[in-house]
Amino acid sequence: MDKLGKRSSGFVRTRIPRPQVVLQPMQPARCSCSTRNCPCKMSQLPQKSPLASPLSEDMTTRVDNLPMESFWLEVENIKQSAEAEQEECSLADVKTQEEGEAEAEWLQDAGLSDLIGDHASENDNALLSTLTKTQAAAVQRRLDTYSRSRRRKNKPPVRDVRDIFGVVGSGETVTEKEEPSPDLLLHNLRTSNVQKPETQDYSCTVRNPGKEEVFNMDVAYSEQAAVLLKGSFLTESKRIKDGNVLTKFKIPKGRLGVTRIGDLSAQDMKKIPTLALIELTALCDVLGFELKRNKAAKLKTTEKRLFGVPLNTLLENDQKLLPNTKVPLLLQALLSCLEKRGLETEGILRVSGSQTRIKSLEQKLERDFYSGLFRWDEVHQNDVSGLLKRFIRELPAPLLTAEYLPAFAAVQNIPDLKQRLQALNLLILILPEPNRNTLKALLEFLSKVVSRENNNKMNLWNVSTVMAPNLFMHKGLPNKIPEGKEKQLAEGAADVVRMMIHYQDLLWTVSSFLVAQVRKLNESNSKRYQFCDKRLKNLLRKIHADKDKVEKNQAEPSKVVKVHASLLLKDSLEVHLNNATRVADVLKQFQKNLCQNGWNIVNTVNLLKCNNSMECTNLLLYEVGGNIGEHCLDPDTYLLDLYHINPHAEWVIKQNPSYPRMF
Repeated sequence: MDKLGKRSSGFVRTRIPRPQVVLQPMQPARCSCSTRNCPCKMSQLPQKSPLASPLSEDMTTRVDNLPMESFWLEVENIKQSAEAEQEECSLADVKTQEEGEAEAEWLQDAGLSDLIGDHASENDNALLSTLTKTQAAAVQRRLDTYSRSRRRKNKPPVRDVRDIFGVVGSGETVTEKEEPSPDLLLHNLRTSNVQKPETQDYSCTVRNPGKEEVFNMDVAYSEQAAVLLKGSFLTESKRIKDGNVLTKFKIPKGRLGVTRIGDLSAQDMKKIPTLALIELTALCDVLGFELKRNKAAKLKTTEKRLFGVPLNTLLENDQKLLPNTKVPLLLQALLSCLEKRGLETEGILRVSGSQTRIKSLEQKLERDFYSGLFRWDEVHQNDVSGLLKRFIRELPAPLLTAEYLPAFAAVQNIPDLKQRLQALNLLILILPEPNRNTLKALLEFLSKVVSRENNNKMNLWNVSTVMAPNLFMHKGLPNKIPEGKEKQLAEGAADVVRMMIHYQDLLWTVSSFLVAQVRKLNESNSKRYQFCDKRLKNLLRKIHADKDKVEKNQAEPSKVVKVHASLLLKDSLEVHLNNATRVADVLKQFQKNLCQNGWNIVNTVNLLKCNNSMECTNLLLYEVGGNIGEHCLDPDTYLLDLYHINPHAEWVIKQNPSYPRMF
């Protein structure tokens, strides 16, 4: 340190004091702020496991020379803003849960509440039939802990795990007292409920910056991790500042294509978070991490209409104006304003506007936003960026949710980059829909900022360090940070934000194994009959089992099906399927017949007339019914393969829904 108090990293302590910032274990540190409800109070994170011990060396290797001034400047701005307003916390402090409470809450969130309580259900839970080996083991561990806590409190025992799981997959009994070791899990992998390619290779984990690697979504992440653990392939991957040389991942498109968030119906998407939670827990178990979650806290009401208002409330108000609104209109307006006039501004996001002007603008927005009297063209770009960060920061609960903020922060402790991204993918799927949609809109904007780096001087790392405090700091969460860990935790938070920005296309994908589990869950639910006559019940089960077996074994080389477009045309399209027929081919055939055969047009609004010919615009093919609610199909999906998986579905052509911005 020189006479001016500068460190080698360029950080000036006298100018930017380091507060006790975000994210992590365990011994509480004293907060440097004078206010009782300071924004430096951060959430508690899981302890680092022995498996992640090499990370400490990598942290020093990868970030010693990275500029963190933007992070600490942003922290100081947040701190000064909060001290000036003396605002009270809007989230209740997270209380330590008693033994068994966390497990009971986890089982409830995982859709397995019928396994707990004084009168656990004796009926089979359809969800259990969809679980892989590692997922079943994760459920078993939580149920074991819950059962032990119940016995210690002299309460009636819950169901024995042997009664629940019985024989797991391959016929091996799982007992209550013995938790499956990694060796047992690996021994059972070959008979997992989820089908896996026979020649799948999991050994490629060495991270080569700039080189493209395969990101497998066909097999459960926890199963992949178990195989890698058995082969001692778990290695640490370097994290590099320059986003242009980050490892590139490619999701291989199988015969069924790729499913993005938004492609599934609301009915099916409700099943995804529970499955993702079980899978995330199983992945953490295999890797040796404890998945810590905060207990959900009640939010205090506010008289404001925009800032400091829960996302659900904002969307309810906005949907009265625009029924299909998925992202708060205020956030849309802020992002639109910055995209039009701020992307070329040097230091946008990093250079803060006037706190006095920002506070005044907030008051004007509260008064005039919904009336349409607010003039965006009169606002300075840096003040708009300040309003954007303030909107995110002032949400009553963190955008990443109070429950899962510790888990997002703990992703930095996973040594392998691919597994960090797997955990992030699952966490994003667990988020409530309003939070997930809002986060997606924000990350898409941040990606646009990075793309204009040559003009605005904001590269990926700069943007990440500025936004990390706004996403991970929350005044309503307690401070549990060990002394001397501030720098490491701050850099880790920025690294998590960097991954979310750079890999957002990958992270907003629903893994194929989760879609397969949704299908199996729907099938299990549809086959649950309640008959008094057990002989009739068993007969129907046998009939369905034989029918499914016949349909599964049928390898039809071709099939003729009908594709409906009832909202567009009265006629249906007859399609001859073979092994090469894709969704894109059917849409082209539909367009050709539409132009040449003069079909009866029902809704001309959905069609464009160009050069006296009719052309389809933004048309998509949906799979509806059978073992899925509604599924928007990837253009590269091979339809004969899909037919064999879901022969009872209908295929419907619809117009691509769009949600144009209001501002």
